[in-house]
Formats: sequence, C-alpha cells, structure tokens
Amino acid sequence: MSECATALAVELLGIRKSYGSLEVLHGISLAAQEGEVISILGSSGSGKSTLLRCINMLEVPNEGTVAIHGETIKIRQKPGQALCPADSAQVNRLRSKAAMVFQSFNLWSHLTILENLVEAPVHVQKRDRKACIAEAEALLERVGIADKRHHYPAHLSGGQQQRAAIARALAMRPSVMLFDEPTSALDPELVGEVLKVMRDLAAEGRTMLIVTHEMAFARDVSSRTVFIHKGIIEEDGPPKEVFSNPRSERFRQFISREETGLR
Repeated sequence: MSECATALAVELLGIRKSYGSLEVLHGISLAAQEGEVISILGSSGSGKSTLLRCINMLEVPNEGTVAIHGETIKIRQKPGQALCPADSAQVNRLRSKAAMVFQSFNLWSHLTILENLVEAPVHVQKRDRKACIAEAEALLERVGIADKRHHYPAHLSGGQQQRAAIARALAMRPSVMLFDEPTSALDPELVGEVLKVMRDLAAEGRTMLIVTHEMAFARDVSSRTVFIHKGIIEEDGPPKEVFSNPRSERFRQFISREETGLR
C-alpha cells in the first residue's frame, strides 16, 4: 500500500446499490482524506444517505468496495441469500472508527443521556466503566448539556437530543464522523446549536462526511462539497469553486431552490 493510500480515512470504489430493480447508486467512487470535512448535497432520493450508510454497512453495496483507513470491509453472499458483511467482528470494530449521527437521533429511550454515552464504550469496546463515565460527562459538558446527563431523551428538546447523539458518537473515540442530515428533523430555532457543535468539530480537524441541506455550512465549513444526482456524483470540489462556478446545471438549479427555500 502506498503512503498516499494510508492518508485516506475513507475510500469508496465503484459502489453500486440496488433495491430490487431500482438502482440507487451507480458505481460511485469517493475518497476522504484525514481531516477533510465533506458536505454531501443532493435532492431527496438522490442516493446521498444510502451512500453514507454503505460506509458502515448499514446498507451493503451490491458491487464495489469500502475501506476505512486502508482496511477493506469483507462482503460475502451465500447461495440464495442477500449480500452481507463476511466478518461481523470487523464491521463492529470499523463502526467504532466511523461513528454515525442520525437524522432521528436514535438515542435509547430507556437509558438516561449519560447511560446512552457509556453503553457502547463499556460493552462494545470493553473499556473501564468509571473512566467511560468521566469521559462521557466531559463530552456532555463540551456540547453544552451536562445538566441533562441524568435525564431521559424524551425530556430533552430536539436540539439537545442531537447534541447528545453527537456526544454519544464521540464517546466511541472515532476517527471518522458520519452525519446523516443531522439538522433536518429539528425546528429552525434549534438548528444553530447543533451546527455550532459541528463547526467546532470541524475546527479540530476531524474527518467528517455530512449529508446536509445546510448551504451555509457546506459553503463555509466544508473543505469539499459533493453533489449527487440520481446516484451519480455531478460535482466534487472546494466549496468556493463549486458554488461560484458549478459545472452541473442540476447543481445550479439545486442551489437556487435551496437558497429560496423551495425543495
């Protein structure tokens, strides 16, 4: 493996994904360097969330390869069965490296916020519980909800729940953060508090792949912007370049719709 390859946090090669006769991703290749913040844009149904979910095998590609820090995820297909990861232990380990934050928070409703953060580090990563609690409390302080640590998710606002979800992802000590439309389920007045946390993470030099409709974030915080249309990457480059001089007419129309609030 070349020295250049080792700098790749995530590498997708020729990813195809179908649901029955509907092909959602048409051979997409995308590489994220360590420290890059990549905003992935596209209309609903374009395949952007499916692509993100292929990285940690929440969706298994029909073709192509996924590698995290140079380690390719093994996929197999037994006769008469669907494609699946060949090594569940490998997938669990790599999911710890590429932690995901979901649109709908996905917090465990029967656990307190602190317990949500501690559960996976203790039971999946087999780390010391006392140390995990201390780290979780520091993370909750960092995202501004330390006072909610003994509350249950239902007692928090949407913005607070999403910040808790980000802290839970960070508790796994990931090297890559995956965000699937993290603000789209929030009331407009709560979006800013989540974006602030994400901006702070980007400023730290964290590797982040973010499916988003937040145009200002994509312009100002990302190091790269990717636009997907019908399962194909139509734009990929520095935000200043792709927003000011888009090659794709579809991306030009997409920008116009988003900025006028028409989706």
